[in-house]
Order: sequence, then structure tokens, then C-alpha cells
Amino acid sequence: MRVSKRATSAIALSAAAALVASGCSSGGGDETAASADGSIVVHGVQPENPLVPSNTTETGGGKIIDWMWTGLVEYPNDGGAPRNALAESINTTDSKVFTIKIKAGTKFHDGTEVKAKNFVDAWNWAAYSPNGAQNGTFFADIAGFDQTYTTDPDGADGPKKAPTPTADKLSGLKVIDEQTFEVTLAAPTAVFPTKLGYSAFMPLPDVFFTMKPEEFGKNKPIGNGPVKFVSWEDNSLIKLTRFDDYNLRDKMKVKDVDVKLYQDDNAAYADLLANNLDFMEVVPTSALAGDKWKTDLGDRGRSTVTPSTAFIAFPIYDKRYANPKLRRAVSLAVNRQEISDKIFFGTRKPADSWANPLTPGAKPGNCTACKFDPTTAKQLLAEAGGFSGEMVFYYNADSAHKDWMDAVAQQVKTNLNINARAEGVPTFAVFRQNINAHKMTGPYRAAWQQDYPDVENWVNPLFITNGSSNDGLYSNPEVDALAKQASGAPSLEASHEAFAKAVEKVDQDVPSIPVYFYGQQSGHSEKIKKLELNNVGEIDITSVEL
Repeated sequence: MRVSKRATSAIALSAAAALVASGCSSGGGDETAASADGSIVVHGVQPENPLVPSNTTETGGGKIIDWMWTGLVEYPNDGGAPRNALAESINTTDSKVFTIKIKAGTKFHDGTEVKAKNFVDAWNWAAYSPNGAQNGTFFADIAGFDQTYTTDPDGADGPKKAPTPTADKLSGLKVIDEQTFEVTLAAPTAVFPTKLGYSAFMPLPDVFFTMKPEEFGKNKPIGNGPVKFVSWEDNSLIKLTRFDDYNLRDKMKVKDVDVKLYQDDNAAYADLLANNLDFMEVVPTSALAGDKWKTDLGDRGRSTVTPSTAFIAFPIYDKRYANPKLRRAVSLAVNRQEISDKIFFGTRKPADSWANPLTPGAKPGNCTACKFDPTTAKQLLAEAGGFSGEMVFYYNADSAHKDWMDAVAQQVKTNLNINARAEGVPTFAVFRQNINAHKMTGPYRAAWQQDYPDVENWVNPLFITNGSSNDGLYSNPEVDALAKQASGAPSLEASHEAFAKAVEKVDQDVPSIPVYFYGQQSGHSEKIKKLELNNVGEIDITSVEL
């Protein structure tokens, strides 16, 4: 399970169909050329992978991708309906065949024009499984995906390998002209246009296809968004600067953005207090006690809620965690209210559902495994045959997770008499690399920050077999079948009902443990005159005024 990047509030979904039908342009906004100078320093962590949109599945690189690229659709900061960004129009009569026309005259950072083929080529590259794009399964809706994407038949550690796909291009993609392309889905999918703001669907310049992806993403990533890449020093600094030829809605009001890559949130917070850091998305838990962060920051602090959930995920590929009774026992042994009260001082809410309740289509209170019931937990552990050895709960130590992960481990130790402890992995990048390589030897911290506003995004990537963020390798054919039915439902209402049935099966299997719903306490420096946060709490760098 990854930490993803995109979200919007529950308000947005109802207008998705209107976005398709109307084909409205982005319009409005400040169209004057950005002329201000100045720079800002924002908090970041080392990205897991080079900066390629369809291979970036975590927030370290994700927020930078979001700044460097602009997609067909955008999600407004105010929670309004999804609206067209680079798309001039997105039209369909049956939610199966979509005609997408992009705005003429927009440019990549290398000066080349963004054309329809740049979307088609990028999507085909991501959907061809030998390319290894982690977001490849986001294109499963499109006709021909079963010919371009194959999977390992006996798992990551088995002797067999995935067969070579029979096609290297999606049959459902067709370039009509320089500004227009057609997308044919395998089945009608009402939520498809809402997805198109997620970074997996970004365009790639022609030069990408002449380079190795890692060379492009590390040394010369070229996007089409309001800022462009300057340099990347590992574990230290990523430098970005304004793209002056950007001609869509939001233009930069400052010139330079330095993303300082921290290994310690407390060090970042000290820099924030000293005005050496201009924005910190989440203050450390050490600043929450007694509302210390409010005293420290005054009107430089702000609090918000986001459609994000913290989880503990299981490496189901490890036979010690293969029994769902064991996994449910661990979940029932966790006192979420105590963690909320004692670790987060009420700034987080105990999780009681599999999808964050701010999500369109989410069913509140549907996580029966989220109850605190140590008596039943002990019974289930006994039925599962107990647990031998040490249960280590892993987390990335470069962000403020130690306190609550220690609390989870201690609760499991106390309530189940398991030899449990928490252990930090030094950096987020290494932590994610171990997860993606399926090398985790114990439960591990995970989170989900939705990519687009629909409950589908809380099921398909996380819980279907070979889902893009199904890192623990959970598999249940019944869940797969119900999710497929839901994805192809003719209406959003029917889709949401079918996903609710899939989630009931997930709840029985407990492939992960929802722990808390995020609340977010952020801070900025004195030099910031104005800024806005997007709907997942990340800084909207185009809004910043000094």
C-alpha cells in the first residue's frame, strides 16, 4: 500500500458526468504573466524513484510530479467539481468511448508542444508491463489492457516469469489529430474522466522515449506544469524553477522552489520556527502536546482534515501472516481511540471504515476489524495457531511515525502476549524500496491519500490481485470479481454498491489495518503572505505570494 498523491473532497464526484458532457475549458483565474521573483523552501523527503509520473507511487516524488506536470483534469483546492485543465473537452455518449480534445499551444519544458500523441504514447508505455511502471494497472479500464499487461503466475519469488505480452499498445487508444485522441474502454466506466487528474495519466515528451526512464527521471525530467526541474542532490535538495512559458490557469507567483529533503521531522520543525523553512505540511507529533504548535507558530499555523488514512499493512507473502484470523487478531488488539488521544492529542480520528469517509461512495463504519476487542483477539490468535518469534512493526524514521508505531506494537504485545516491537527504517525511499521488492518481514506503516475522488480508488489499487499498490500481495478471487463488476457498472450509484460488497469481503480477510483518519497541522514562515493547500493538504505552490 502506498502513500498516494491526489484527492478532492466528497463534493466533487457528483459533477464528474457534467465535466464530460459540458467539455468546459478551464477558463477564469489570473491570466497575467507571472513576473514576481523570490524563492521558497518546502519540506520534502527523498523520492523512491526517478521522476516519471506513471512510476511514482508515493508522496516524496508525487508532490513534485504534481507541480511539474499538468494533466487533462484538475481538482480545485476549494473542493469543487473536477474541471478540465489541459483538456479542452472530454465527450462521451455511453461512458465507454471518450473523445478527448486538448488545448492547442501548451508546451513541455523543452519547448516542444504538448500533443494528443504525447498522452497516447505515455499511456501505452505505462500499460506495457515489461516497462515496469508501478502505476500500470491504472490503465486496466482501457480496451486491450489484457494484451499489453501480464503478471507473474507464481508470485515475485517463484521460478516462473510473466509471459511476454502479445501487444505493446492498447487497442483502445487512437490519435485522431494533433489535439484529439479517442479512448475506448473495455466496459462503460462512469468514473473514468474523474481519474484523469491523477499523475499516472500525465503526458510525456517525445524525448522520454529516446532515453532510459531512470536517466530521464533523475537527470532531466521534463513536464508541462508551472515549474521545471533544475537539479537533484540525493537526500539533500531538489531545485525547481518557474516555467515562464506555462499558459494555463495557474502561474507561479514566485520564481524558485527548493524542496529540502529531510531525514528528521524535528529538524525540519526547528527550521520552520527559525524561518529557514517556508512550509511544512505536517508538524511532528512532539509539537501537538498542549497545542504547542499553536503557541510556536501563531497565525503561521493552520489545521485541516484530508481524505487520507493511516494503515498497518501485512506482508501476506510471508507465511507467518497468511492466516486472516491472525491478521484480524492483531487489528482487534489495537486501541485506536487511545492512540488518537495519547499520541495525537485528538488531532486524528480513530479509523472505522476501509475508505476514508470524505470519499464519494465510501460506507462509514464498515470496518468490523477496527473495533478494540482484546478478548476476541486472543481467541482468534489461538484459532490461528498462535504466533512464534518476534513481530516487528516497521516504519520510515524520517517522518514522525515512531510514537504511534511504538504504541501499536506495545498494544499487540500487551493484549496478545506477542513479542512485538517497532523498528524504524532510516529513509522513506529505502523503506518503499523494501516494500516494493516484497522484502518486508513484518507488518509495516502504510497510508493512502486518494488519487481521485471515488471509492474505487480505495479498492482497485489496494485490494485486487496485482493492484498497483497491493504491496502485500493480497488476493481473493471474490474481491476481484466484485471489483470488476463495480468498475464496469453503468452508473456511479451501481458502482458504489458493488464496491461496498467487495469491501465486505476485504473486511473478512483484513489484508491491512486502518488505524486513524488524518488531521493535518501545517506551518509556514513569516515571509509567506498568502498560500493555499490543495484537498490533500499539500501546498499549492502556484498560490504562494511573498
